Amino acid sequence: MGLLGGLSLFLYGMGKMSHGMKQAAGNRLRLILAALTKHRMVGFSFGAFVTMIIQSSSATTVMLVSFVQAELMTYTQSLAVIIGAGVGTTITAQLIAFKLTDYALVMISIGFFMTLLSKREAIQHIGEALLGFGILFFGMKLMSDSMAPLRSYAPFIQIMEGLDNRLLGLLIGTLFTALIQSSSAFIGIVIVLSQQGLLSLEAGIPLILGANIGTCITAGLASIGTNKDAKRVALAHVIFKIGGVLIFIWFVDPLAEFVRSISPVSDLTGIEKLAVDTPRQIANAHTLFNVSLGLLFLPFTTVFAALIYKLLPDSPVDKGVVPATWHIKDSSIATPDVALDLARAEVARMAKILGRMLEAVIKPFISPDPGADRIYPQLSLMEGIEMRDKKVDYLEYRVSAYLMKIAQQQLTDKQVREVSTMISIVSDMESIGDIIKRNIIPLIAKKRALDLDFSEAGKEELILYHTKICKQMARLRTAFSGPRITQAEKILKKEEKYLDLEARYRSSHLERIGHAQPESIKTHEIHMELLDMLKRINVYTGDIAKTMYLFQNKGE
Repeated sequence: MGLLGGLSLFLYGMGKMSHGMKQAAGNRLRLILAALTKHRMVGFSFGAFVTMIIQSSSATTVMLVSFVQAELMTYTQSLAVIIGAGVGTTITAQLIAFKLTDYALVMISIGFFMTLLSKREAIQHIGEALLGFGILFFGMKLMSDSMAPLRSYAPFIQIMEGLDNRLLGLLIGTLFTALIQSSSAFIGIVIVLSQQGLLSLEAGIPLILGANIGTCITAGLASIGTNKDAKRVALAHVIFKIGGVLIFIWFVDPLAEFVRSISPVSDLTGIEKLAVDTPRQIANAHTLFNVSLGLLFLPFTTVFAALIYKLLPDSPVDKGVVPATWHIKDSSIATPDVALDLARAEVARMAKILGRMLEAVIKPFISPDPGADRIYPQLSLMEGIEMRDKKVDYLEYRVSAYLMKIAQQQLTDKQVREVSTMISIVSDMESIGDIIKRNIIPLIAKKRALDLDFSEAGKEELILYHTKICKQMARLRTAFSGPRITQAEKILKKEEKYLDLEARYRSSHLERIGHAQPESIKTHEIHMELLDMLKRINVYTGDIAKTMYLFQNKGE
């Protein structure tokens, strides 16, 4: 019971420490990681740094999968970060090897009072990380105390001696790490065993090599249902780790000797010597493996990118006309910063789909044969508009539900505002789709029934005004991936300008009616309704821009 309870506290503390670190620094690290990974050495360094902070290479890799899924970076840029993440995760093993168990309750106390008494979120998150760190070491102490009697228990010692079989050790390390989804946690358990003198360095190295393979399972699970580039990130993680293990597994003895030569050695003998020396040696072996792996693979990231692309090439078939989400993923909800990035990418996609609907809907008014859909030529233009309307409705439902799930997480004040902002924006976007489907498309049938065209001047005005509103939609899409305040301000300025332009075009049309132009008189109702619907879309884009502008001003 002491062993199971200690293991439970160890894993709980590991998760709490990681969560606290991510909440305290995750947003800034996320922005830096997404922006500074174009150079492989920079990507490698920041991969190591970010993983050192959040204490999980799996979390970093899942973050990378999400970034690539959200098109914030390419999978080629992510390779150096993946290699760096392996180095960053060794810090956890080094800290565990220092045997800070005597100070566990002090860390728990300090962390608890920081979360309880501080009103600043940053201090609370740091306190949560420290609390998790203390719980982790307290769990280690319970495990260590519980396993002490096993030093003289012959059957258990025989099992430990069986771990000298390297393939068995590799298999156990892989399976156990895949089960608990944390290589740091498993290596912590290996170090606890070694602290009791129950494990030699030669038996420990295959276990930590197996842990490096087992940690790939998390990224693999995160890549299910993502786009091809995101899957390539997960595949790269697997290839790097397995490739490194296949190289090092044949050199366990030389590696063990080298590690002993660079590690501190005590004057003790027997099991006491194992208990004192081996924990630090296992931590150093883990660090040496990942640093060597980084130095070995980093110069060849471009070659590996090409290899992975061949293993997982692009599909020649389009993603299709069936409504589907491309970016949002339930596995990222527990990391709100990443989840909000994915939601923002999906909303930007909604804006792109609406833009294509809007571009297409004017053609039947100005041409008797509007032709096929521009993107999917197997569809007619009207079928393409109908298909995109279904996509917009589907995305509105899915993105809103996704945002509601994010709202149930522990969020900062800014994240709460962003969730509320995006829910409002998604609703307004769906309303734009409804205007096109329910109001503009019925006008096409009315105009065809008349079998008349607009006046030349009227048609030119409608085309010009439609072009202006399409530009508003394009600006809206850009606002989700660029400097949002700048784009929002531009949309708001153009909204006022286009409202004035609509009033001017309306007056021009009424003047033509006054001059008894027959085309203007007979198409009057359709002309005015179409102009009015385009104006309403302009107002909605302005409302969305205003929502974005208010959020940015409050948040920054």
